[in-house]
Amino acid sequence: MKLISYKTEDQEHLGVFVKGHIYNLNSCDKLIPDNMNEFLYGGEELMDRAKKVVLDIKSGKQEAKEEVFFEVLAPVPHPSSCRDGYAFRQHVTSARRNRRVEMIPEFDQYPIFYFTNHNAIQGAGDIECMPDHFEKLDFELEAAIVIGKKGRNIPAAEADSYIAGYMVMNDLSARTLQMEEMLLNLGPAKGKDFSTVIGPWLVTPDELEEFKTSPKAGHVGNAYDLAMKCWVNGVEVSSGSMADMDWTFAEIIERCSYGADILPGDVIGSGTVGTGCFLELNGTGLLNDPNYKPQWLQPGDIVEMEITGLGRLTNTILKSDTDWSILKLKKNRE
Repeated sequence: MKLISYKTEDQEHLGVFVKGHIYNLNSCDKLIPDNMNEFLYGGEELMDRAKKVVLDIKSGKQEAKEEVFFEVLAPVPHPSSCRDGYAFRQHVTSARRNRRVEMIPEFDQYPIFYFTNHNAIQGAGDIECMPDHFEKLDFELEAAIVIGKKGRNIPAAEADSYIAGYMVMNDLSARTLQMEEMLLNLGPAKGKDFSTVIGPWLVTPDELEEFKTSPKAGHVGNAYDLAMKCWVNGVEVSSGSMADMDWTFAEIIERCSYGADILPGDVIGSGTVGTGCFLELNGTGLLNDPNYKPQWLQPGDIVEMEITGLGRLTNTILKSDTDWSILKLKKNRE
C-alpha cells in the first residue's frame, strides 16, 4: 500500500495511490482519519482498514472518488520528530579516506543518529534555499522509515514490527555552514535544519517482501535489495542499494528507543548511501585527479531520487530573493 498526503485548497488529506490515481481514504471509510498523523496513531486497526479499501478499489467493489486537483505533500507532513542515521559503511569509509583520515572503529560498534528539524520536512516540488545554503549546497540520497506505534527499549529482533512504512529521503546539506559549526564538536545544526525532503509516498512493508535479503553478517533485522539512484539535471550522479546498509533500521530503532519513547509519526533516515552526495563524490574525484572540478547544487537544479519500490522524488532548487547572510555575522572575521 502506498499512502500519500496531499492538499486541496487549504485542507490536508490522506489518500492511497492505486494504479496511478489518488483516492481519499476517509471518503472510502469514515472510520479512517483524513490526515496521516491521526491515522498512524490508530495503529494496526486503521492500517488494516486502509488495506481493505485498497483491495476493494482494485477489485471494483469500492467506488472511490479520484482526487484531481491537489498538491502532493510530504507523506508525513508533520512528523513528531526526525532523526537521521549513519548506516552505510561505504559512505563513511570514502568520506574519511577523502579527508585522509583512518576509518573510525566505533562505526562497527553501534549505530548513531542525530536529530534534525522535524518542522523543515518537505515533499516533492520546489525547495527554496537561502544564499548561505548555496555555499556548497549538497543532496544526500537516503531511505527513511516512519514509526507506526509507540515503544521504548525495543530489542532489534522486535523492532521491524514498529515500522509503518518506507520512503525516499533527501537530506539537503549546506556544507560550508555544516563544517564550520562542527569544528566546535556540536551539530550538525544550521547546515541541515532548513530542509529535509521525504516522499513521494509511504510504502508499507508488505509491498517490499519480494526484495527481502539477508542483513550484513553479525547484524539483525530486515534488509531489502532496493536500487537507489540520484540524478541532477537528468545526469545520474549516484547509484547504490539499500542492501548495502551495514546497520539495519531495526538496530537503529533499538538505539533510538533506549530509555526514550519512539512515537507514531517519527521519521528516521538511513544516512547517505555510498556515492550518495557531492561531498563524497567531489572528495573521491579530487583524490584521483587534482584537476577534478567539484560540483554543488545551484539555483534551478532539478534533483531526482528513485528507490526501487519506493518511487521517485523530484525537487527543483530555488534561491530566496534576499541577501541575508549568517556567514557574514561571524565575529572577528579575517
